[in-house]
Amino acid sequence: MSTLTVPSHADQSLGLLARTIPGATRVFHAHHLDFCCGGKQTLRTAADKAGLDAERIAAELDALQEASDELVDWTEASTPALIDHILVRYHARHREQLPELIRLARRVESVHGDRPECPRGLADHLETMQQELDSHMQKEELVLFPLLRRGPAPGAQAPIQVMRMEHDHHGDELARLEALTHGITLPRGACNTWRALYLGLQTLREDLMAHIHLENNVLFERA
Repeated sequence: MSTLTVPSHADQSLGLLARTIPGATRVFHAHHLDFCCGGKQTLRTAADKAGLDAERIAAELDALQEASDELVDWTEASTPALIDHILVRYHARHREQLPELIRLARRVESVHGDRPECPRGLADHLETMQQELDSHMQKEELVLFPLLRRGPAPGAQAPIQVMRMEHDHHGDELARLEALTHGITLPRGACNTWRALYLGLQTLREDLMAHIHLENNVLFERA
């Protein structure tokens, strides 16, 4: 008599783990594992590439499952409810985040531009991200989301493909952001403005990755 073997979390894809274990995204953020654009990789493959212990990370995910009852499982939510959540939690939030981050980055560059750790070019990069992200969100709000609210539709595949490609580009932009800030790492003696900037950048990174994950691995998969 055969026994059913449950695959280890280490051998499941990052995207699957992120959408089925509430709180898994926090673990992936902590280990700098890309679960949105790189969501098709298994945890083991991604961990090996990063020089991390896959089994240790899998154990952290095991522990999360025992403490996730109070978190919302968006894989079980209706499509309209999921879209409403994305609009409020991510679209509106990004529109609040970026103008202030641009202001802070300009201030840091103007005051500390002579320091080697100064993220010169960051403000311009954030302005580019703001323009591209706003254009992307408008396409979703005006075209794709109204289509998905009506249920599965063959006509949704073309705009979804475009959105996925733009998500990949957003991932590249986040990588550039991390390069400019040395992994969003504060230098010694950083002023309060610099600290506020990097805290905001870390939050933006986490929010944008979670945003892309919900769309790529949950919402778009339904179509």
